[in-house]
Amino acid sequence: MKKILVIIGGIFMLSGCVAKRYLEQSQQETATLRADSTELANRNSALKDNVASLNDQITTSQKNIEDLNAKISDLKNQISQLGQQTTAQQNKLTESQKSLQQQQQRLEQLQNLLNQQREASQELKDKMAEALKGFNSNELSVYQKDGKVYVSLSEQLLFPSGSAVVNPKGVDALSKLAAVLNLDSNVAVNIEGHTDSIPIRGRYQDNWDLSTARANAIVRILVNNYKVDPTRVISSGHSYYEPVAPNSTPEGRAKNRRTDIILSPKLDEMYKLLGM
Repeated sequence: MKKILVIIGGIFMLSGCVAKRYLEQSQQETATLRADSTELANRNSALKDNVASLNDQITTSQKNIEDLNAKISDLKNQISQLGQQTTAQQNKLTESQKSLQQQQQRLEQLQNLLNQQREASQELKDKMAEALKGFNSNELSVYQKDGKVYVSLSEQLLFPSGSAVVNPKGVDALSKLAAVLNLDSNVAVNIEGHTDSIPIRGRYQDNWDLSTARANAIVRILVNNYKVDPTRVISSGHSYYEPVAPNSTPEGRAKNRRTDIILSPKLDEMYKLLGM
């Protein structure tokens, strides 16, 4: 019996030890689990913070992306507008170049016409000087001015003093001049009568009247006697208002009493080119 009690006591003691060991082990496991739970809670909190930070970054990135997209869209619009402006400027440049080329062509054509006019004027001067070479410098002169040919005939050659009746020698000079004119129908003829400043007496009212009558007398000889085309001829009187020398001396007044026959090649082609 005693032995049985010892065995039973030993069993209870052994059971107590086992239970204590299991309890300690459970407590350790519980502590470990609690530590793990705390670590997990901390990690979870950290992860939540990371998620929140990432969400903020995503939100910021999305905003940046939207801003970038807006800037890209704005740049595309600017590029499109720039392209349109470039195209418009290119078109304007092309038109300007075309207009410049046309103007250059017109200038070249005009220069060619001017060269032709100079050549024609020089040729006309040479022909006129050759035709009138039998007259001395006191009677007439042939020269060029502003692209035109001037045949300046003195009163001594053409008219008696105060008269508009042409002298025979003057008629002879006009016949030679008309012969040259009739060789070229493209020469316009402008006849200008000039006087000195001494007031006229007698048949004519004043120097205007005398200068005009003298110019008209020469027109009639050229047209009626020598068949110069009247549509080519213009006559005018200038009285004493366009002197070539001072009227204060006899020599100056003699030079001013003159009739200028101004010859110029017709400029129809030039006027067409200039749109006149």
